[in-house]
Amino acid sequence: MERNWDPEIKKFFVKILNSVCLSLTWMMASATAGIYYQLGYDHGQPVIHIILFYIAMLATLLLLIRYLYKTWKNG
Repeated sequence: MERNWDPEIKKFFVKILNSVCLSLTWMMASATAGIYYQLGYDHGQPVIHIILFYIAMLATLLLLIRYLYKTWKNG
């Protein structure tokens, strides 16, 4: 199946797929927590929950960006 593939091309495609999958997973998790579980807006809950949600979302986004940067830099 991978008869005439260059190993570098395979590594490149794996990086692309990992980047897309991780980014989509982060977006779906953030949207689900923010909309479905109503953590992203004020709906009769303490303000501290909203602030903690956005801080956690920003922290995980920064970790995702750091991981993607290191992944693509080492290639």
